[in-house]
Amino acid sequence: MAMSANGCIATQDNETPWSKAEWGSFSGVVKQTGNMVIGRKTYEIMERKKEFSNLGNPLVIVLSKTKSKHKLGNEENNVVFVRSPQEALNVLQEKEYTTAMVAGGSEINTSFMRENVVDELFLDIEPLIFGKGIPLFATDHFEKKLDLVNVTNLSENTIQLHYKVKHKK
Repeated sequence: MAMSANGCIATQDNETPWSKAEWGSFSGVVKQTGNMVIGRKTYEIMERKKEFSNLGNPLVIVLSKTKSKHKLGNEENNVVFVRSPQEALNVLQEKEYTTAMVAGGSEINTSFMRENVVDELFLDIEPLIFGKGIPLFATDHFEKKLDLVNVTNLSENTIQLHYKVKHKK
């Protein structure tokens, strides 16, 4: 996830003014995994901006509780609509993907964390602060401990933090 220095993944009006370095990092991961799991709002924004072709047309799994796949799209255009994190993981497993790239927004991030299915976090921190914005996670009851794996400079002002999620045993 790309985020501002104060933990927002977008401005209040869903703008994401991220750097070319961050976009390069993000698109590289999407191309490597071949998939991305996003929410309906993120899907609609990316579809409107025609961003999927710039990402190599990955398998896009959209979690949506309000729209049906018949209204938004279908598997023929490499987009699958599901209603839960587990359903998304089932689709990826059926299609023989070994890694799920969860790309947000905050409600999707929260639902995957709550389900305890996130193993790693890559946070690209941009040198921006939004007074009002969309947080990395929606308000919910969960707590995770993380181990820092690596810090990478994506550019002079943008860093990437790589964490492993500690799962309770």
